[in-house]
Amino acid sequence: MAIIIALIPALAWGSIGLVSAKLGGNAYQQTLGMTLGALIFGVGTFLVMHPVLDAQVWALGILSGLFWSLGQSQQFQTMKYIGVSMTVPMSTGMQLVTNTLAGALLFHEWQSGKDISLGLLAMVLLVLGAVLTSRKENAAKNGGQTEFAKGLRTLIISTAGYAGYTIVVNAGHLDATAVVLPQAVGMVVGASLFSIGHAAVNRETAKNVLTGLLWGTGNVFMLLAMSQIGLAIAFSMSQMGIVISTFGAIFLLGERKTHKEMTWITWGSLLIIAGGVVLGIMK
Repeated sequence: MAIIIALIPALAWGSIGLVSAKLGGNAYQQTLGMTLGALIFGVGTFLVMHPVLDAQVWALGILSGLFWSLGQSQQFQTMKYIGVSMTVPMSTGMQLVTNTLAGALLFHEWQSGKDISLGLLAMVLLVLGAVLTSRKENAAKNGGQTEFAKGLRTLIISTAGYAGYTIVVNAGHLDATAVVLPQAVGMVVGASLFSIGHAAVNRETAKNVLTGLLWGTGNVFMLLAMSQIGLAIAFSMSQMGIVISTFGAIFLLGERKTHKEMTWITWGSLLIIAGGVVLGIMK
């Protein structure tokens, strides 16, 4: 059951880039709209579940949300530079390294030699898969080096934000249903601050509330999975949504790929699935 719970975020989060691209808006409008949707989801969760919200939950939840808003706004910005089909795999690979190592080294989630062996194997498979799916043929010839450099810089900042979002919650041992509302408040505050001077409030912002509801669904199940199987495994499995976002960007958004790139993407996706299977074996 824990494995099924851990896979739900992959489905929800893997669709976010596709949905936001269809809804439109700039990175700031998308982020703000998404956080407003997450806030609606958080209020709904609070009213239904009635969790206990003490000072620690509020403080760490808001801090986690602030980190998330940094990560998400910079990821949307990266998508503008290099596209969804390249951004998501690269972002996934970077996040997998930081969160898996945090779970193993900071929180000591890998206890036995078997855990370490399987965990490292899974991480290698997932990262190799992410690298292959984001590989681009003749990038320099296509004049994409400048945009790629910009995208890489924003993606590094994004990864730092996403790492803080999960590490803070895990370090505080926060209840999954309790942290949702404070986290959403932090997300809205962070997104509002980042969007100052960028005309972030308009029709596209309202439409992107839908992505926030989608994210909120994935977030709750991600936090539940973290409490059952740990950060390293839960986060890694949630990132299997890369397969959905990559192929969706190609077939639904029309991002063009060469024959070689499609071959790399196919093999990369298979490696990601294999990494998920290895993580499932661990638990």
